[in-house]
Amino acid sequence: MSTLKEIKQPVKEHIRGFERYFKSSMKSSVPLLDKITGYILKRKGKQMRPLFVFLSASLFGKVNDSTYRAASLIELLHTATLVHDDVVDDSNERRGFFSINALWKNKVAVLVGDYLLSRGLLLSVNNNDHQLLKIVSNAVKEMSEGELLQIEKSRTLDIKEDEYFKIIRKKTASLIASCCACGAKSAGMDDDTVEKMRLFGENAGMAFQIKDDLFDYEKSNKTGKPTGIDLKEKKLTLPVIYLLNHSDPAARRGLIRTIKHHSKEAAEVAEIAKRVKDNGGLVYARQKMTEFRNEALNLLNAFPQNDSRDSLEKLVMYATEREK
Repeated sequence: MSTLKEIKQPVKEHIRGFERYFKSSMKSSVPLLDKITGYILKRKGKQMRPLFVFLSASLFGKVNDSTYRAASLIELLHTATLVHDDVVDDSNERRGFFSINALWKNKVAVLVGDYLLSRGLLLSVNNNDHQLLKIVSNAVKEMSEGELLQIEKSRTLDIKEDEYFKIIRKKTASLIASCCACGAKSAGMDDDTVEKMRLFGENAGMAFQIKDDLFDYEKSNKTGKPTGIDLKEKKLTLPVIYLLNHSDPAARRGLIRTIKHHSKEAAEVAEIAKRVKDNGGLVYARQKMTEFRNEALNLLNAFPQNDSRDSLEKLVMYATEREK
């Protein structure tokens, strides 16, 4: 499997330039804001979203200033949603670092999220990137709807498979889709091409989320047992939905009762994980992940072959085969 360093190769200079560009896009005259945004920058992850933007633009050979603004817009709005999510979830940690609300309290965190959102909006409006703003704003709307739908379903635990796919399409896949669509749009591509790239990103995003669901059933390095984070939060993911759909009514009621009332108990989580595995839930989830991944690759293969297309293919494979 290719490494991220290898995958970034066709756009490595653009990714380096983006880091400086993104830092300047967060600049403020308020010292507290600068301190907090500086902390956010230090916690940056694998830069998957900017990578999708730049590779999608360079697929057509036309990375330009608009591409940098597109990548910054997506990162600003996405970072804003993460800051707000940590407040909503009362989470004190993200990616091994203290969350903004843990260090500066909820009020400051909400205001920082609002600030990042406004910076993204202004970056687009001031440069007349109205089409890019439309693409990303639609993704933010979808993400919000997906989160609310998941909250609604977690209360009753009556989620069906098609509802699960609707949730992850809105909550996760819509953002990857917007990265690919914005990359193509920034390169001056027509609406048909932009839509094909959006669909590529959507299918890739669906596969990524199912892969994340599968991680929940893999063993923790420390305990040797499944982490069960999704179950503890009463989130029904595809492996569990499969188990529920293939259980008799009494067993189904028992599972739902356990998830509702005992999901924080390690022994109960381990037992559900074992039943998911024994009844084919993991095999089924991997099968669906592969279907979405193959659909994404088929859409991508409609475009001429070049280094950027190769890297997009490798990025999709990397994200669905990674071990963490």
